[in-house]
Order: sequence, then C-alpha cells, then structure tokens
Amino acid sequence: MSALPAKPGLRLSVSEWYSRNHQLSATAQHERLISNVIRQDGRSLRNETNCKTTWDESDTSRRLRDRVLDVGRSKDVLETCAQKVDEEMEALTLSKEQTEQALAATVIPLEVSTECVTLREGRRGCELVIDPVDEQLKKEVDLIGRVQQVLQQHIDKAFEQLSVLQEARHQLTSDLQNKMDTLDIDMSCLSLTIKSPQISLKTNPTRIPSGSSTPQEWLQFSQYNVSRAQEAMQVSQQMREDMSLTRAQLQNELETQRRATEFALRKRNHHEEQARDELEWQIKTTEDEMTEMESDIHGLDTDLQAKTAALKLAHTRLENRTNRPGMDLCRDEVQHGLVTEVNQLEATILALKQKLSEAQHSLQKMKLHHGRMLQDLSRKQEALSLEQRSMNTRTHLTSASCSGKTPVLLVPLTNSSGRSNLQLLAQ
Repeated sequence: MSALPAKPGLRLSVSEWYSRNHQLSATAQHERLISNVIRQDGRSLRNETNCKTTWDESDTSRRLRDRVLDVGRSKDVLETCAQKVDEEMEALTLSKEQTEQALAATVIPLEVSTECVTLREGRRGCELVIDPVDEQLKKEVDLIGRVQQVLQQHIDKAFEQLSVLQEARHQLTSDLQNKMDTLDIDMSCLSLTIKSPQISLKTNPTRIPSGSSTPQEWLQFSQYNVSRAQEAMQVSQQMREDMSLTRAQLQNELETQRRATEFALRKRNHHEEQARDELEWQIKTTEDEMTEMESDIHGLDTDLQAKTAALKLAHTRLENRTNRPGMDLCRDEVQHGLVTEVNQLEATILALKQKLSEAQHSLQKMKLHHGRMLQDLSRKQEALSLEQRSMNTRTHLTSASCSGKTPVLLVPLTNSSGRSNLQLLAQ
C-alpha cells in the first residue's frame, strides 16, 4: 500500500477564504491610494521646492548685490575721509613747522637780551641802578621765555594731534582694506552659479563664525571710524587756526617790547650823557673854586700871622708896662688902649682862625667830593660804554629781521581750514 499524504495545516472556511481575499484587495487598494497621495505630494513638493530654491537663490543674489552696493558706498566714504585726513595731516605738519621756525627765531632775541642784561650788570657804584631799561629788559626776557613756552606747548599739542590723526588714518585704512576684501569675496560669491566648478558641500556652513557682527554693529563701526576722524580733523583745524593767531599775537608782542626796550635804552643813554656832561662841568667848576679857596686860605693864613705879630706887640707892651714903679703903675689911657687892642686882636685872630678852619675844612670837603666826582665820572663813562655796547648788540635784532630770508606768514589770508593746494600723504 502507498503511504498516506502528510496531514495538512489548519484549514480555513470558505468565508474566511473570501474575507482574506477581500482584505488583501483592500490593503492593496489602500497602499495604492497612499502611494498616489505620496506621489502627488512629492510632485507638489518638487514644484514648490524648485520654485523656492530658484527664488531663494535669486533673493540671495539680490541681497548680495545690495550688500555689494552698501559696502561700496561705505568704502567710498572711507576713501574720501582718508583723503581729507591726509590733507589735514599735511596742513597741520606745515603749521607745526612754521611754529617751530617761530620758536627758533626767538633764540637770537633771547641771547641779545640776556647779553644786554649781563653787560649792564657790569655797571659799578651808583650807576648800578634799577632803571626803566632794566625793567624793560627783564620784561623782554620774561616775554621771550613765555613765548617759547607757549610755542613749545603748541608744537607738543600739534605732535599729539598728528598722532591722533595717524591713528584715525590707520583705523580708516584698516577698515577700508576690510571693505575691499569683503567686496572681493561678495563679488566672487555673486559670480558663482550651480554650474560653477568651485562649489561643493561644506562641513557645517551655517555656523556663526567667532567675531561675527550684526549689520547695525557693522554700520556703527564704520560710522565711528569716520566720526572719529572728522572730530580729529576739526580739532586739528582749530589747532592750526589757534597756532596761526598765537604766532601773530606773540610776534606783535615781541616787536612792541623790542621797541619799548630800545626806546628806554636810548632815553637812558641820553640821560647818562647829560649826567656826564653835568658832572664834567661840576668838576671843572669845583676845581676852579678849589683854586680860589687855596688862594683865600693863603691870604687868611698871612693875615693870621700878621695879627699874631700885632698881638705879640700889644702883649709885650702891656707886660713891659707892668714893671712901672710906684704910682706910675697907672691904668692910664695907654693901658686901656692896649687892653682894647689886645681884645680886638684876640677876637680878630679867633675869627681868622675859625674862618681859616672853615676854609680848610671846605677845601678838604671839596677835594673829597672832587675825588668822588672823578670816580663817579669814571663809572658814568663805563656805564655809557656799556650802554653803547648794549645798543650795538641790539642791532643784531634789526639786522636779523631785515635779512634776505623769506618771512614766515604769521596771519593767514584765508581760513587755514580751506587750504586746497596740499599734497596728499602716501596711501
């Protein structure tokens, strides 16, 4: 006998069989429906994303073009500002050099004034007086010192301002270079397309690089650099005008003081010449009076000797008459006459001695005063010589001012900020 077939698996009923077939059909229909929906959604997504991608690429290109225009305008502003800064630096440097020349021009006047003070310190005795010339010379020295201090302060401030301008110029240059590099990058990005061979996928391209700034910060940074440079230029322009005005004012003060000093020196020289001439006349007159006084003293001495001889005679007569004997020792008219004569002679001799002493004392005083006048005359002549040397020394001031050098223009004919013929500094 043949073997029986294996026992079949679980058997389904007819209804279950129909139900299973229906389920398979329904599932297939459902999956086809889902597939259709997905296909429709996919087509819609493709159309939508294609439009979106095209629009985004176009919008990005438009934004790049706008950004290039913005960066270009900012670059133009920076270039214009940098050029103005270069012009202002050139103008400030020129003004600083003029101030340095004005400062150097005060060296000779200071040396001359100091030499005049030193010369006049050589006066001796009563000629060493605090006269208007001393006052004017000291004022001149003090004025020159103050002028040098003020000019040096302006030079120092100009040097510091040049440093500020150079720093502002450096910031503008750095910002300008960044703008140019940015333009190159953005122009390169603008020229790229989907067919460009340089494009590729990058790792995390949407990251925010460190040091990134916002558009407001970007704009404020350039505006700050320009504003800072403009403020520095305004300060520089005001500084140049102040230096120009200060140089003119100080030059006028120096010229006024120079004239006042020379006027005082000429006036003092004239007074000293008058005093010298007066003293020479006094010396000559005193010498004449001394000669007459010596003659009168000789006469007084002669008269005194004569009166002394007469007194001796009267004394001898009186003394001899005291030897009369007895009643002949009489106080007669002769006795009275001799006594009167003696008294008159003694009074006369006393008066002559007093007058002789007065005359000798007066002569001695005149001799002493004559010696003092001679000494004073010598000192006056020395003082006059020193005054003449001082006046000759001060001729260096006028010769220096009248030399063939081109004078520095102290007062600008126009506003110094309007200078237009300046050479630009190297970029």
